[in-house]
Amino acid sequence: MIILGIESSCDETSAAVVRDGRLLSNVTATQLFHSKYGGVVPELASRAHQLRIIPVVEESLQIAGVDKEELSGIGAVYGPGLIGAILVGLSFGKSMAMGLSIPFVGVDHMEAHLFSNLIDDPKPSFPFVNLTVSGGHTQLVLVRGPFDYEMLGETKDDAAGEAFDKVAKMLGIGYPGGPLIDKHASKGDPSFVHFPRPYLGDDSLEFSFSGLKTSVLYHLRKIGYAPAEAGKRDEHERLLANLCASFQAAVVDVLVAKAIKAAEVSEVRHIAVAGGVSANSELRRRLKEAASHRGCEVFVPKFEFCTDNGAMVAMVAYAKLQQGMTSSLELTAEPGLSLEH
Repeated sequence: MIILGIESSCDETSAAVVRDGRLLSNVTATQLFHSKYGGVVPELASRAHQLRIIPVVEESLQIAGVDKEELSGIGAVYGPGLIGAILVGLSFGKSMAMGLSIPFVGVDHMEAHLFSNLIDDPKPSFPFVNLTVSGGHTQLVLVRGPFDYEMLGETKDDAAGEAFDKVAKMLGIGYPGGPLIDKHASKGDPSFVHFPRPYLGDDSLEFSFSGLKTSVLYHLRKIGYAPAEAGKRDEHERLLANLCASFQAAVVDVLVAKAIKAAEVSEVRHIAVAGGVSANSELRRRLKEAASHRGCEVFVPKFEFCTDNGAMVAMVAYAKLQQGMTSSLELTAEPGLSLEH
């Protein structure tokens, strides 16, 4: 069974080929031009997908050594995400499946992230808790098995990745914020400023990062934060590093505490992390440290599978087709799609 997976929910155009559950190729084109706008511009993202979808799919097939006529099925994301962006990959996938007379599978983008830790070894064993942390989502999900999930908690406002992006903009260091804050934080003191930790109660597995983001804003106003002046660059760099480390520590404290709590409540020993923020070095280090103290094991995918990618989509489509699950070609984009739904 040879499956093509297509991802286009935000600003990555990606396609991958899986043969009998083994990844043969994974090609991703990232839209770097959004950095000058401080965030993803939906209309520009959609247009870029239109330009890149064909060459990305062709390259994924070429690397896999597979001709399109050999495909057994095609999977594409239909939500959640930016509707214009989703429609490009979804429409292409459905049209290609129809032209080849092969099955089509609509894939939930968040479900695909759950499968990102099932692409390569080592893999978590069912059941496991999955912490998905990205620019648009922060969720804790109990994964009992393929297609058997329980939502344990999610963000009530800003996602963790969104908070990273907004704080990076306040600090004037660019976009995307996650990698940039992580880089500066490595040189800073996490105890420099004690920003609030929004735990939302001892038993809560929900998240909220809008208050933390506002706290950073008020602190920057209080100290009169401004870009480095001539002759004060070293002083500014030290301040920037300390602010980044302090903010990152607040976010990581909450993510780690709730992931460990979710594992304890669910009585599981395997914790998986997915989404773009899973590439954060401090989150990886702290979570593995906390988990080891409780006899738990942490699984984090390779960097190429942390961000949006076609491989995770192809894996979901493969698993569904194995069970005879297909989608109608009338399936349309659902930008607000919920994993629970």
